[in-house]
Amino acid sequence: MALFHVRRDTTLDADEAWRRLTAWERHADVVPLTRVRVVTLPPRGAGTVFVARTGVGPVAFDDRMEVVVWRPPHDRTPGLCRLVKRGSPVVGWAEIEVRPAVDGGSQVLWREELGVRGVPRVFDPVLGRAGRWMFGRAVDQLLSRP
Repeated sequence: MALFHVRRDTTLDADEAWRRLTAWERHADVVPLTRVRVVTLPPRGAGTVFVARTGVGPVAFDDRMEVVVWRPPHDRTPGLCRLVKRGSPVVGWAEIEVRPAVDGGSQVLWREELGVRGVPRVFDPVLGRAGRWMFGRAVDQLLSRP
């Protein structure tokens, strides 16, 4: 499993950064060849399950995720969302942390441990670099779009 981190500073306040990053369907707008479907009813929070389907036609896979920690930012307290991947072939977890900044903006930390079943550990460094690039790009786009 590859562990990687993405850190971004933004002028968005913590509440708005949180909203943009945890609107799961929006992730389909920034991850190529991916559709996202939330399979649980609102309200969103711990227990929410969503599926990201990536690929074209029959050459696709589902990445099923469950929100297991949901603590939105409040006042000066950071927000934390932890997702656990519940499907196959993608395994691991992700955490999205949004910290209010002194200047009124916020800092985003995306931590992820990512694995693909059947892929040997020797490829973890490549998977980590690819994950950091892909999720860094996604975070940038999610934060830049209202």
